[in-house]
Amino acid sequence: MDLYLQNQHWKYIFLLIAAIIVAGSLFYTNNLVNQLAHEETKKVELWATGVKTLDTNPDQDVSLLSQIMAQNETIPVILTDQNNQVISYHNVDFSSKDSLQHLQNRIEAMKRINHVIEIDLITGKNFVYYDESSLIKRLALYPFIQLGVIIAFILISFWAFSYTKKSEQNRVWVGMSKETAHQLGTPISSLMAWMELISASDIDPNLTREMQKDVSRLETIAERFSKIGSKPVLKERNIEEIVDSCVEYLRKRTSDKVDFIIQKENLQQNKIKLNQELFSWVIENLCKNAVDAMEGKGRLSFSLNEKNQQLYLDISDTGKGIAKNNYKNVFKPGFTSKKRGWGLGLSLAKRIIENYHKGKIFVLNSELGKGTVFRIILPQK
Repeated sequence: MDLYLQNQHWKYIFLLIAAIIVAGSLFYTNNLVNQLAHEETKKVELWATGVKTLDTNPDQDVSLLSQIMAQNETIPVILTDQNNQVISYHNVDFSSKDSLQHLQNRIEAMKRINHVIEIDLITGKNFVYYDESSLIKRLALYPFIQLGVIIAFILISFWAFSYTKKSEQNRVWVGMSKETAHQLGTPISSLMAWMELISASDIDPNLTREMQKDVSRLETIAERFSKIGSKPVLKERNIEEIVDSCVEYLRKRTSDKVDFIIQKENLQQNKIKLNQELFSWVIENLCKNAVDAMEGKGRLSFSLNEKNQQLYLDISDTGKGIAKNNYKNVFKPGFTSKKRGWGLGLSLAKRIIENYHKGKIFVLNSELGKGTVFRIILPQK
């Protein structure tokens, strides 16, 4: 499980760094928007001060304040008297057809967000209503746009990283498989020659037959490894015979404290297209894992049935079980609960079933301390 946990740690670190970048960016942008909004409010307040000064002291020079508002090309401003009659306005877009109603609507909207400044004049009170400029509004949306871009970048980067890593793993996997098949070739040829020599001698034929089965099994294993990385040939096979053959082989090489049970239900068509060597490999991997989980003692059941033009093979054991949060993790390379092992068996099984046979393999259900059921689904057409 160490390799799997290391990969998970890197993912969490990557996501943490990304979250820090997003939070920092959002904080900075939001702070900038608040500062600009405050500056705009100060400009409107200065202009309101100028209006009041000009009313109380007509001789006062307020040209600078007038220039400030004259240069305002973005902040919507509406000046009204105490009877809510519009005196003047700036940067409020509308058509002449509904100008008065539009101005009143804008005033009401500005009131709701408390953007109003009261001016005490000699003739009565005036009110300055204002809104955030289009620039501020665009900047207010910018953090969300920025967040979307960052999330998209993270997803694309994560996908590219995963794809690159997966491609690299595939190349390593295929290379190791080919090399393993090549390395097995020489000792297998030597063993076959020795088998011929032993068969000619005065030795119990039953022993030589069992030895021949194991040598044939080695040949099958070498052939399996040689097929990894290349498109396997799928031929119509009898699924019942394959399961029976795998169980018979494993039964003789497993503790007699393990009971093998095969159930076949509603099988109208037992012929299905598959690669016998690779499919047998999947069954053997699942069975060996089950025997390990049961510590060499328990019940290993096989259930075959068909439904909706699909064949279902359930393999259940009475072992330790799998935690629900690990149902998917068990198929990831490097994940293992054993003290010894690379955690590649179920990953390989998933590749064979889903990539090569266009089927599905998953944990149907499991209960800690009671056992696990793996399900394989294969299309019949």
